[in-house]
This record gives sequence, C-alpha cells and structure tokens, in this order.
Amino acid sequence: MASAFQEQKLRGMFGAFDADGDGYLREEDFRALVARWNRLPAVAPGTELRARVETLLMGWWAALLETGDTNGDGAVDWDELLALVDRLPTMIADVVATADTVFEAVDANGDGVISPEEHRTLVETWNGQPVDMTGVFALLDLNGDGHLSREEFTLLWRQFWISDDPAEPGNWLCGRFPTQRH
Repeated sequence: MASAFQEQKLRGMFGAFDADGDGYLREEDFRALVARWNRLPAVAPGTELRARVETLLMGWWAALLETGDTNGDGAVDWDELLALVDRLPTMIADVVATADTVFEAVDANGDGVISPEEHRTLVETWNGQPVDMTGVFALLDLNGDGHLSREEFTLLWRQFWISDDPAEPGNWLCGRFPTQRH
C-alpha cells in the first residue's frame, strides 16, 4: 500500500492527469496528456518519437485501467490509481522504458542531456501549466555539472515513481508538491 509520503507526492500528478478536473482519470484525460506532449519540439508529427510517446502514455492508461478500475466503470479514482502505484516496484523495466522515452521527448536539442530549461518544459508539460521550479534543478543535478544525463534522469524517474524515502532527490523530479520544503 502506498505510504502517506508517496500519496503526498503523487497527488499533484493525479491532478495533472485529470484534465477535466472531475476527480477521475479516463481515456480522454490521457488523450489530453498525449496532446500536451505532442506540442514538444522533439515530438514532431510523423516521427517515431511521437508514436512512441502516444503508445507509452496510452499503454500506461491501459495498465491503470486494468489494475485500478476494479468496478469496471472506465474511470479510475485516486484509490484505484494507488493500486497501480503499489505494483510499480515490480514493473522496473516499464518505468525505465518510460524514463527513456520521456528523456528523448524532453531533450529538445538532442544533445543527450537535459538542461534546466528542458527540465522545466518536462514539468510544465506534465502539469499542463507553469510551475514554480525555483531551486529544484540543483537538487536533481546529482553531480553538479549543470545538466541531467540519461543515467541521472533514469535514477531520478525511478525514485519519483517508486521511492518512499523523502530524502531521495528524485522526489523533486516533477516539481514541488504541497508541504515539500528545501
């Protein structure tokens, strides 16, 4: 069962996924998420990456529906989302594959690293709105070189979605969440 800390950090992601704000996740909400990601420069129409992003996001919707929609109504509420979160530690390959696709989508200039600006784009694409990112990137940049390598990003992604340790820097990957301080 997801801990209180995991619930706290993931509550904002639920809100970001719930495009119409009705308290339930539906296929239309994930289609809206796909549309947000399709606006990124690296996810241009007709590209292989665009197809991967859509397949990835809709694949997570299918997994969420299969795991969480226990009443079969085609909608997933907060508690039903947590059922999938509980399974994520057994789905490491899927989490890493997601990190890889997200990394490529966000690396707008294709230089193989994510800059602070590209990271902001990631967070604002997930959230669908501007987000206060003051001081967050410095917490994520594990080696202090001014960018996130693919390896750093993958570790941070795993920590965000799976970790129950408030001290791990990956908890900041998708921006601040309520009561998070630094």
